[in-house]
Amino acid sequence: MRNRLFFCVILFICFAFSLQAATVDTLVTRSASMKKDIKAVVIKPAGYETGKRFPVVYLLHGYSGNFSNWIEKVPAIKEDADRYNVLIVCPDGGFGSWYWNSLVDPAFQYETYVAEELVAIIDRQFKTIPTAAGRAITGLSMGGHGALYLALKHLDVFGAAGSMSGGVDIRPFPNNWDMAKRLGTYAENKTRWEEHTVINLLHLAQPGKPALMIDCGTADFFFAVNERLHQELIYRNIPHEYITRPGSHNWDYWKNAVRFQLLYFHEFFREKNSNN
Repeated sequence: MRNRLFFCVILFICFAFSLQAATVDTLVTRSASMKKDIKAVVIKPAGYETGKRFPVVYLLHGYSGNFSNWIEKVPAIKEDADRYNVLIVCPDGGFGSWYWNSLVDPAFQYETYVAEELVAIIDRQFKTIPTAAGRAITGLSMGGHGALYLALKHLDVFGAAGSMSGGVDIRPFPNNWDMAKRLGTYAENKTRWEEHTVINLLHLAQPGKPALMIDCGTADFFFAVNERLHQELIYRNIPHEYITRPGSHNWDYWKNAVRFQLLYFHEFFREKNSNN
């Protein structure tokens, strides 16, 4: 009898904890600009069923990745969703979109998809804070570039942005990672490349918009371009957080980096939405 009672108590505790855990859903979204269905992972915090609205962090994958990368490689982000009471959305950005609207390939219109179509879908289907003060965007590698690119071009959509090991200046890499497929070759489309690299978009920033956090490992092949971005931000007197530490371009680094990003966004949301 005692063993049975103990077993029942354990089952009850496990059931109670399961009710309090974050939930992970795969959402199928429609992109009108690309005329196709695109998947996204949506992580809802344990307290989602309360009556309040929640801030959203859009978490972008890197080159050759997909919407499921983050939840598969870093399942601990579910705990962070609970810890910070935030929705986390992981879109699919295509194999090598760089989150641009390609001027070469109409099948790659990922700026419109992420910054306009997906945001509208998430705000319509979930209990979000539907303002820039309730949205942040970050990502790794290609996604780090994409997050800063989209935030700078859509200040009214994303209030905060981050980058982990981001390719924040594409010009040193004209033959890499399908970028020429999206923009045309650098040799023949230099102006286009200049207009699509993050480091050349800093003039779009406004005082305090977006709030920025940039992170890159010192052994990363993108470290030099991140250092240059940091110096350009200082030159332009644009406030930002900048983190460097030993590390390479790999998931061991990003598992650690994403926790700093989410903490930074938590503080941003708390400051901007203190009355919610």
